Amino acid sequence: RRMNKVRAEREWKKLWEVRPVQGRFAISNQIPPSLKPTARLKDTPRELFGRLMQCQTGHAYTGKYYSQFVPNENVNCPCGEELQTREHILRACPKYRDHRYILQKASDDICLKDILGTSKGIKALTEFLNESGAFTR
Repeated sequence: RRMNKVRAEREWKKLWEVRPVQGRFAISNQIPPSLKPTARLKDTPRELFGRLMQCQTGHAYTGKYYSQFVPNENVNCPCGEELQTREHILRACPKYRDHRYILQKASDDICLKDILGTSKGIKALTEFLNESGAFTR
């Protein structure tokens, strides 16, 4: 049974390595898959983990998401930006200015690939989400 798990994980990782990198989640999908739950999954409160996953996949409470899936919803950011996006919230929105230093601990220029797709970035993003309340309604 153990060998089946090892073989399944090895095959999954091989497929992951040759997958086409595209879509909203591509920037976040940089850490190889594992059959074991990550510490992030085990140690993060459910509501916070949900917002983390929504942010990583692009299926979050943002104008960009609403423009595609909830067309009658307002897509503007409360700060006045015409289209509220994940990048805008993390890098530019004045509402989150006081919490952005948390993200800068992982990436000085808040590079989305670093924030969304590395262990160090995801740890900082989790703290940022917890402290700022970003990506809530």
